[in-house]
Amino acid sequence: MNLFNSQMKELGYNSKISELIGENVDHEELARVIAEHRERYTVQNDEGIFSAEITGNMRFSERSRADLPAVGDWVRITKMDQQNAIILECYPRYSVLERKAVGRTGELQIIAANIDHAFIVMAVGHDFNLNRMERYLVTCRNGNIHPIVMLTKTDLVSELEKEELQSLITKRAPGVTTLAVSNETGDGFDALQGAFKPYRTFCFIGSSGVGKSTVINRLRKSESLLTSAVSASTGKGKHTTTHRELMLLPNKSIVIDTPGMRELGIASGTQGLEQTFDAIAVLSKQCRFADCKHENETGCAVLHAVDNGELAEEAYQNYMKLRREKEHFESTVHEKRKKGREFGKMVKEVSKFKKNNKF
Repeated sequence: MNLFNSQMKELGYNSKISELIGENVDHEELARVIAEHRERYTVQNDEGIFSAEITGNMRFSERSRADLPAVGDWVRITKMDQQNAIILECYPRYSVLERKAVGRTGELQIIAANIDHAFIVMAVGHDFNLNRMERYLVTCRNGNIHPIVMLTKTDLVSELEKEELQSLITKRAPGVTTLAVSNETGDGFDALQGAFKPYRTFCFIGSSGVGKSTVINRLRKSESLLTSAVSASTGKGKHTTTHRELMLLPNKSIVIDTPGMRELGIASGTQGLEQTFDAIAVLSKQCRFADCKHENETGCAVLHAVDNGELAEEAYQNYMKLRREKEHFESTVHEKRKKGREFGKMVKEVSKFKKNNKF
């Protein structure tokens, strides 16, 4: 069967995936993860939807949580019956949305995989946070995902205020497409609909209560996703989406909704920082020293630009914070691997000693 002419195409199967997993894949064994519920999964292929779990071998051989399937992954399955399946293998990813795992030093958590575009969603008011937006931009670009910024709940401000907020976004994220929508009035949804392309995978990321699920419901012409408003007293949203889920839209594009995330720990990767803070990357080449850290060095072009107002102080401080997070994560990964090698060496030496002394 030609996978590009089957329902697999409607699930997002494309040339990128084909190149990664090869052309000899058995279409009956190929499926996409469409939901995740605490290490239980829902997968779908052109034969239907199945409840699935991973093999004991996959669980035993995992080096980190990043080795486990995530929503958006393409996997190899074997069907147990008409409703259940076992995941035998997780195929390589062409893009990934990941963060530093909460409470687990030096580990990554995969939020979703094989995404083409990510909508970074912010609401007007308390949730409007340019530093957090840059954090999401770095994460998307590190994962090879094209970012789009979406401003929601625009009916709560005047047209002039909306334009001012969009201008602030553009100044901090030049070149990034910005959309503004209102779930109440429908304003901006024509432009939003135009951003969705058939058979491509999109995801929505942002804090709780900013309107992600409400936007998706409107795009799906459905009320299937639970929604709740931002608290008038705190400006903070309530958790409505409790798990990651992949859905198909009427125009044949694919969308992944994610739970709200106020914290998105930066992991490794230089690409995202350089692309998001392009002005700093350009200025760095003019620094006196090639290894300039932009902290207090003589001849630092970045610090000079901050002092004379060419570079916003807030953007500089956010860059430094995110860079420190990245460096800390990379150092903890290095230490963890070093300890793992040392432990492995010790186990070998103990085994050798026991063998030589006939224990």
